Amino acid sequence: MSSLIKKYLMALSGGVLVAFVLVHMLGNLQFFGGPEAINAYAYKLHSLPPVILWGFRLFLLLSIAIHVWVAILLTRENRAARPQRYKVKARVQASYASRTMPMTGLILLAFIIFHILHFTVRVVPENYNKTIASAKIMHNGNEIETFDVYSMMVTGFSNWGVSLFYLIAVGLLCIHLSHGVSSMFQSVGLRNQRWRVTLDRVALAYGWCIFLGFASIPIAVLIGVVN
Repeated sequence: MSSLIKKYLMALSGGVLVAFVLVHMLGNLQFFGGPEAINAYAYKLHSLPPVILWGFRLFLLLSIAIHVWVAILLTRENRAARPQRYKVKARVQASYASRTMPMTGLILLAFIIFHILHFTVRVVPENYNKTIASAKIMHNGNEIETFDVYSMMVTGFSNWGVSLFYLIAVGLLCIHLSHGVSSMFQSVGLRNQRWRVTLDRVALAYGWCIFLGFASIPIAVLIGVVN
């Protein structure tokens, strides 16, 4: 596989994940609308036809797998092609975000696995299927009993260890995105010297937006804004 194809795969899979992170954050922020808002939102998502719901999940997992796989290939390729005498100079020229991309990527992969076990499978750190009561929402004029996502989030983020890990992970996500979003445009040939500074600023702003959006929920729970 050529380096060009790898870079395109990296950019395209990264674009899918960037879009998902934004949509996921906006959905999570409905938590501040109260139990009715977030529970109704979750119910709509889980009520999608199985072919759509699982098709999207498989597509997302495939994008993650491709992104991680190509990242490993490109990292090995870059290390093999870089002469040892240029190591110091390269580290000076490279940003902190770009130098830590492999590390932050691996930590984020671990967090994704934990996040799925925590809020999707609901087995860690508590068995939410047994400890969280059901909730009632209005759907098409009818009262429906559904899983209480609001209580699950409050209970989960009341755990300081979980919230701290979550905040660290979204902080690393901010660093990862601040470099990744800009590099995505470079990989497909849309970033040049004229637009480099602007795109870097947009990527940094996007990263901070994602961080503040996700971080606001555990912080609100920990300081008692919601209970």
